[in-house]
Amino acid sequence: MSSRPLIVCAAALLFATGCAVNRPIHYYTLVHPSGSTTQEKPDGPTILVAAIEAPEFLEDARIRYRAGANEAGAYELHRWIERPGNMVRDALVAQLRASGEYRRVLESSGPVPADYLVRGRLGEFGEVDNPAIVTRISLHLELVDMRTNRDVWDHLYEHEEPSGGKTIGDVVHAMDLNLQDVVRQAASDIGAFVASAH
Repeated sequence: MSSRPLIVCAAALLFATGCAVNRPIHYYTLVHPSGSTTQEKPDGPTILVAAIEAPEFLEDARIRYRAGANEAGAYELHRWIERPGNMVRDALVAQLRASGEYRRVLESSGPVPADYLVRGRLGEFGEVDNPAIVTRISLHLELVDMRTNRDVWDHLYEHEEPSGGKTIGDVVHAMDLNLQDVVRQAASDIGAFVASAH
């Protein structure tokens, strides 16, 4: 048997592998709401925002998609620059700070004296094709009164934002708008509860 077919196959395999390695991975991020500056209220409460939990399939930062009722996947070459849970927390912290309703808004990374703790879990954060392309966020938030260590408020936010086109850039832009809407509403709801409790 001639070794030539084996050499040709090996060369083709090396070429295909080389092509796959050279394809760049593209990274994307979401911006904080425009004009979000820190405004402090000296007599306001201090609020901590804990890490936003997420299911395992969202932890590797690949941009996720769902097609139809049953198919789910991820874009191998298109990824978030941070894990979605981190981006959600950053956006929520920025929105709460911009509200001007709190003495301080901090990311919870240890024992810090505070009045309230916000904690949450992300259920969905990705593209949905069914048949139109939209982005979907599902975020459950809870507010804990740190003086009593009791949950005093919770809400599930589920929001879809249509994509203006079919490219990944269009999807990322729609997700940006989606996240801004979700955290704007969440910050407003949290602020209304805190104001009513004081």
